[in-house]
Amino acid sequence: MIKAIKKHKGAILYGSSLALLLLLLRWLEFRFLILSTSLDIYIGIIAVIFTGLGVWLTLKLFKPKAKTIVIEKEVEVYVTPSPQFERNQKELDNLNLTSRELEVLELMAKGMSNQEIANQLFVSLNTVKTHSGKLFEKMEVKRRTQAVDKAKTLSIIP
Repeated sequence: MIKAIKKHKGAILYGSSLALLLLLLRWLEFRFLILSTSLDIYIGIIAVIFTGLGVWLTLKLFKPKAKTIVIEKEVEVYVTPSPQFERNQKELDNLNLTSRELEVLELMAKGMSNQEIANQLFVSLNTVKTHSGKLFEKMEVKRRTQAVDKAKTLSIIP
């Protein structure tokens, strides 16, 4: 065995030196990799930490303080039939509404748009707007919903 080592001493030294050189190059490559990407790795670690902290903080801050409990109950509703609608003529005379303005008001209460009212009454859109404006002035309101609500309260329309 010693003769074999002496005989191939050059090849063994040459192979050992190549293996040592390869280990040195791999070690240097690893060191270079660690040094060149260390900043990226540290930044990534810090980003992951702050992301986790942000998620945790969001869950803590925006967690509802009180629980919402929905309770469903069956309720019986008894509806008494209302008597026939009787228009309050006194309030109607008091407001001094014309029959056309009353028609426009009733159609507004049905939820019709100005164009639909114009088509229903066979008049132009501007005529409906004029009637609506006069109606709002007489009833002292600013919007359709207010006019309908006030008219129902005064028993002018059903």
